[in-house]
Amino acid sequence: MVVGMHVAQSSAALVAWANAWLSGHVGLDEAVDAIEKVNGQHVVVGIPGESCEVPMRRGLGSLRGAGLSALRLALPVPGDLLGLSGPPELNTAALEAGEAALLTLSDRQIGMVPAEDRRGSSYVGVRWNVLSARPGLPDVPSLPEADHQLTLAVQEATEALTAVDDVSEWRPEMAEALTTVRESHNGEPPGGLAPGYPARAHRVAALAGRLSVVVELARRVDEGLTADQMRRRSEALRLLDRAVRRARVAAHNSAFDPVP
Repeated sequence: MVVGMHVAQSSAALVAWANAWLSGHVGLDEAVDAIEKVNGQHVVVGIPGESCEVPMRRGLGSLRGAGLSALRLALPVPGDLLGLSGPPELNTAALEAGEAALLTLSDRQIGMVPAEDRRGSSYVGVRWNVLSARPGLPDVPSLPEADHQLTLAVQEATEALTAVDDVSEWRPEMAEALTTVRESHNGEPPGGLAPGYPARAHRVAALAGRLSVVVELARRVDEGLTADQMRRRSEALRLLDRAVRRARVAAHNSAFDPVP
């Protein structure tokens, strides 16, 4: 994955806030401000009916005019095209970025893939490339399924990672992150998504965000570990990362789920 730090998580923000706008919970200006809050201005290239790149605000307006009804998150990695269903051009671009948003229009489905947009020595924003997507919904877990899988992954990964060694000695911040996850799992307050999402989606997204920090911290630690410990850690992180990505996709894609 070569996506820059300024681009990371752009698709999640786009999906969450654009869905909140489509469902009437926020206005267009509020949605775009939230999307651009972390990584500067966003421009979109290739929107049907637009001959050049346009700012995100105009882009979303044009897409709504084309029947935009929902956005869904894709978080693919090699061997697991989570949230994608083709064609190959979109899959390849999304894999390179590590993320994408799939948009349902009245007569087609498109994908939007973010890339770092550098202009000059100081300006950094996000440039979205629009690509054709195959119709239909990708095979992704429901929110209840992803929530259950994440709960199991938290238990298994915590046991595996803390059994590798004294985690507090080789990565104090990871020990703190693990403790926070364990203590907050059952009482995680809403957060991490836009208004209008189910409370369960807020909780799952927030927990997945905390766990992604654990995964990144643990991946950076090699010093003092035996080959067997590294193998066990690698397997635990692989399973946890898979559950985290599924949880984030399910949470972000639940904006229009039926209310139980």
